[in-house]
Formats: sequence, C-alpha cells, structure tokens
Amino acid sequence: MRYTARAILLAAALMVAGCSGGDGDRASSDGSGPGGRWRPRPGLAWQWQLDSRVDPSVDVPVYDIDGFENTKADVARLHRDGRKVICYVNVGAWENFRPDKGDFPKSLLGEENGWAGERWLDIRKVSVLRPIMERRFDMCRDKGFDAVEPDLVEGYGNKTGFPLTARDQLRYNRMIAGIAHRRGMSVGLKNDLPQIPQLLPDFDFAVNEECAQYGECARLTPFVAAGKAVFHVEYAEPTSSFCAESRRLKLSSMQKKLELGVWRKPC
Repeated sequence: MRYTARAILLAAALMVAGCSGGDGDRASSDGSGPGGRWRPRPGLAWQWQLDSRVDPSVDVPVYDIDGFENTKADVARLHRDGRKVICYVNVGAWENFRPDKGDFPKSLLGEENGWAGERWLDIRKVSVLRPIMERRFDMCRDKGFDAVEPDLVEGYGNKTGFPLTARDQLRYNRMIAGIAHRRGMSVGLKNDLPQIPQLLPDFDFAVNEECAQYGECARLTPFVAAGKAVFHVEYAEPTSSFCAESRRLKLSSMQKKLELGVWRKPC
C-alpha cells in the first residue's frame, strides 16, 4: 500500500530482523531500479485497502489502493505523508462496475471468475487489450501513483472459457510489465507462483495472497534474494501461524479480511 520515510535506526532494525513490521516499524521505501523507478525492498510494512476510498491513517510506508476509486488528491495526500502508492488495476478480468467497461468487446469476455460482476478476459487478444490497459495505466500515472498492482495475471491456471496456455500468460504478463515501465512506474507480480522464475526480471516486487495457507511462501524467495519486496496477506490464517516464517523469509506480511477494508493485523 503506501508510505512514509522511516527513521534510520528503525529501518536498520527492521532490515536486520527481516520482519514486515507493525504500524510503527518501517524499512526505508527508497530504492530505484532501471529508469529511476521505485523499487520496494524486502521488509517494508504496507497497507492494502481496495474497499472504497483510502483511509490515510495507517502509519506504514506503502499503500496499495484501487486506481479507479481514488483520486489524484488522495495519492498526493499519501505522498505528502511520505508514502509510496501502488495502483490496483484488474488486467485479467472484465468488471461491470468500471467506467471503461464498454471498451471491452464481448468476444473477449469468458467465464465468471467467482467475484460479482467479473468475467475472465481472453488474454491472447493482446492487440485489443493493449490499448485498454495502456489507458488504465495512463490513469495511474496521471494520478501520481508510483507503481501498479495488476490483478488476475494467472488466468491460464483457471477455467476462463478460453484455452489459455502458460506461454500466453507469459506474453501477456510481460506486456503488462512493459506498459507500466514505459510510464515510469514499477510493477508487481500478483500470485502466479509457477512463473516466478521466468518473470522475475520483468517485475519489481510481488504481491501474494495466502501462500502460508497453501505452504507456498518459499516459492517467493527469488524476489527477496533479488532485493525485491514481497507484499503478502493471509485471510483465514491467524498471524500466530505464519508470522515467524514470514520474518524468516523477509516477507511483508499481514492478516486482512477478505473485503480488504482498513483493518489489518501486521506481523
């Protein structure tokens, strides 16, 4: 999510401990990759709020918020508080509640994905989807976001209604990363654990849901080894069951409720 600069001693302590930190703990969020993009480092505390406009009261250095539901002023407010801000955008499914819903041809819409009003997209049609996603990422850039969290980038492993392959997904995900980078924003790989080895060079950080519940957190270690943050949440698992392992792996972990409101319980 988004966030302020921290005192040097707290940053050093957090990096040594390898812990994602409570509300008062933060490693420095400063870091730059190719082209001067923000590159979040392992151990940064974060907030992930997708339910309505952002509540800026959580004291962490990174915020991840919905790109459509928040304004340029919301992002600027977080920046004034020293936070970095990630723009959540769904790139793998059509959503009937977005203002650009009419931009998607019906031929691109597949099966429902389990979330109300959403249907999988045929990501093989990159020539059609590219300009739509470019406009969405233009929105993120123009609102001042530092990075993008593109969601649902693992359609090939789901029942989408289309015969998607791993190769299709790699091509699409790399296209998405390139769109973000050309706009000066960093980009996170959301879930899609099987393709981490191939996609690690293309993405600046990772966002993961429930790797502890499914015993998969170790698969994210290539990001940490490369000096790239892993922003991680669990829903059903209590912090007592995953925080020790998260600290060992240097993940930025917390427990959230599924609706992704303001409430959080960090490691």
